[in-house]
Amino acid sequence: MKRIKALLTSSFARFLLVGLFNTLVGLSASFAFFNLLHLNYWISTFAGNTIGAIVSYTLNRTFTFRSNVSVGSSWWKFAVVILSCYGVSYGLSWVLADAASSFLPSVRADWLHNAAILVGNGFYTIGNYLGHKYFTFRTHVTDNPGVS
Repeated sequence: MKRIKALLTSSFARFLLVGLFNTLVGLSASFAFFNLLHLNYWISTFAGNTIGAIVSYTLNRTFTFRSNVSVGSSWWKFAVVILSCYGVSYGLSWVLADAASSFLPSVRADWLHNAAILVGNGFYTIGNYLGHKYFTFRTHVTDNPGVS
């Protein structure tokens, strides 16, 4: 029981809760831009992730990591992690969708690109957690508080 409570109160559990909300916002926007406004894949995913990033920064700084790192020193790190994860995650999923189109020529390109958006979002989530935990919102704590 203690293990379950520890898991549910961990920063990763909070990250997943924030991520669920953030995903609803950002992914819904990406799909709306792609399917309703008929913007291309890159504009749709970038715009959706930008909207989600604004929500994500605020909630992750205050709720997930409970960070006291200043906004001035964390916003640019947040942007570096977000942009890096975006490029790697959605670039990789785009390549996978293109590769899949060779093996599945009867599947429509827009279906493959919708799948790429979902896969990219999974890669993006994992990369973001690691980047924000160990880079953006990392607070330096000494192992032995009595020794400086």
